[in-house]
Amino acid sequence: MTPDQKAFIHRDCSEILDGKYENLQALRGQKILVTGGTGFLGTWITMMVSFLNDFYEFGTRLDLLSTHANTFTKKQPHLADRADVTVIEQDVRYISEIGEDVNWIIHAASSPDSRLHASDPLHTVDVISNGTSSLLTAASRLPNLKKVLNVSSGLVYGSQSRELERITEDSWGFLDPASVSAVYAEAKRYAETLCAAYRNHYRMPIVTARPFAFIGPHQLLDKPWAINNFLRDALTGGPIRILGDEKTVRSYLYASDMAFWLLRILVDGKNGQCFNVGSPHYISLAELAEKIASKIPQGIEVTMPIIRKPSRARSRFVPDVSLAETILGLHQTVGLDDAIGRTLLWNRLNSKS
Repeated sequence: MTPDQKAFIHRDCSEILDGKYENLQALRGQKILVTGGTGFLGTWITMMVSFLNDFYEFGTRLDLLSTHANTFTKKQPHLADRADVTVIEQDVRYISEIGEDVNWIIHAASSPDSRLHASDPLHTVDVISNGTSSLLTAASRLPNLKKVLNVSSGLVYGSQSRELERITEDSWGFLDPASVSAVYAEAKRYAETLCAAYRNHYRMPIVTARPFAFIGPHQLLDKPWAINNFLRDALTGGPIRILGDEKTVRSYLYASDMAFWLLRILVDGKNGQCFNVGSPHYISLAELAEKIASKIPQGIEVTMPIIRKPSRARSRFVPDVSLAETILGLHQTVGLDDAIGRTLLWNRLNSKS
C-alpha cells in the first residue's frame, strides 16, 4: 500500500471512529474470527480493527479464515503481516475446530457474485448451508463465545414491490424456490433458519445482518453490479453504458460505514435480532450514471440500450434502516456523492501502485 493509499484509509477509519470508538469497547483484548475474511467485507473489518488497535490500543486480535488466504497475503501484506492478524487457509465447510480463545465470530463466507451463483449453483448452496452448519457446530464448543454475527443478505426478502419504498426487516416479497436464480437467496434464508435452530438448541447468541449494496475501496470493478461497471467505464474514459432498465432503483452505503455498522451490530445487537445494513437514500441507474459522469473533469457520455428491456426487468432494492438507527444509533455518514468521489480516487491511486 502506497503512502497515499495509507492516508486515504486512515482518513476513512478515523472519520467514522472519531467519537464512536467507545461503542466498540467490548472488543478490547478479544479475538474475532472472520469467515470469508479476505473479501471486501473482511478486508474492511480488518482495516477498522487494525485502526482501533493502532490508535486506540484495543489489543483486538483477528483470525481471517478464507479459501483465498495465500492470495490475500500476497496482495495485502500490510494487513496479513500484522502481529494482530492471522490469516488461515480453510474452507468453512470443513471446519471442525475453532481456537478456544475466540470470543466473537463474523460469519461472511459466501460470495454475492451472481455470475458464480448461475455458473455453479450447487457450490453456492453448499458453501452457505454446510459452511454455516460446520461453523456453528464448531462454535457451539467454544468456552468463551460472546456472539456470532451471521452475515445474510437483503436478497432474502425476495423481490421488492414497486409500491414499497423501502424494505423493513419484516417485509417479505416473492421468491421462486424452483428457479436457479434463487439459489443464493434461498441458501441465505436457510442459513438464517439454521442460526435460529442453534440459538434454540445450544442457547448460542447469534445476531443477523442483512447487507444491501455498497461502494468503496477494495471492491473489484469487474463485479456484475451497475455501480461497479459505471465506475470502471468512467475510469477508462467512457462512455458509461447502462445495459438494463435505467429506472431500476438502488442505494449504496460507503465501505467505512458498512464496517462500523457490522461491528456495532456484533457488539450490541441482541440475540435473535436482524438488522438491515445499507443506505436508505435511493437513486435510479440513469441518475447514478449521470452522477458518476459528472465526476470526470473531461466529461464522458452516458449511453442506454437501443432496444429497451421490458419493464418487468425494472426493480427496487432499498433498505429501511430505522431499526439500526433507533436501537443502535447508526446513521450513514458518507453521502453518495462523496462515496463516488472517494472510490474513483482510490482506484486511480491503486492503478498507479
